[in-house]
Amino acid sequence: MKRIFLLFGLLIVLFSACTKTSYNATKQADIDEVKIQKYIAANHLNVTKDKSGIYYQILQTSAGTTRPSVADSDTVQVSYTGKLLNGTTFDSESVTLLPMSGLVSGFQSGMELLTANGSAPYARILMIIPSALGYGTTTGGTVPANSVLVFTVDLIGIIPGYGK
Repeated sequence: MKRIFLLFGLLIVLFSACTKTSYNATKQADIDEVKIQKYIAANHLNVTKDKSGIYYQILQTSAGTTRPSVADSDTVQVSYTGKLLNGTTFDSESVTLLPMSGLVSGFQSGMELLTANGSAPYARILMIIPSALGYGTTTGGTVPANSVLVFTVDLIGIIPGYGK
């Protein structure tokens, strides 16, 4: 009986090893880059690539007294829409508070590019976030694994130090 369990366990390990897929970050980054460039061209966007790897365009800034830039320890008050490259909206909020520490790294990078000014909305940004800086290999809701994300975000306010 022990031999049967041992054999069965060995077969499970053997078959599970055969079904594993390997993830190649460099290859995925190249795939994302091709998709992003096609999206930029198709939508005639004037975006800049940040050192973090996201593409962005500041769509609006407001005149007024300059407030601090967004920091990792802050909470941001935003309205946003998140879409996939095919135009499918996967998330949208009219006004919400988001601790920076809880956001995907690409979203954080985009928010850190903004400085809040005197009147709301303080700034509007378009961000194109490669999959590695978004949800990566995770599938969730209508967002498939390795998806490039497109966010349009209105920064309404910053609560310094509230997102620790």
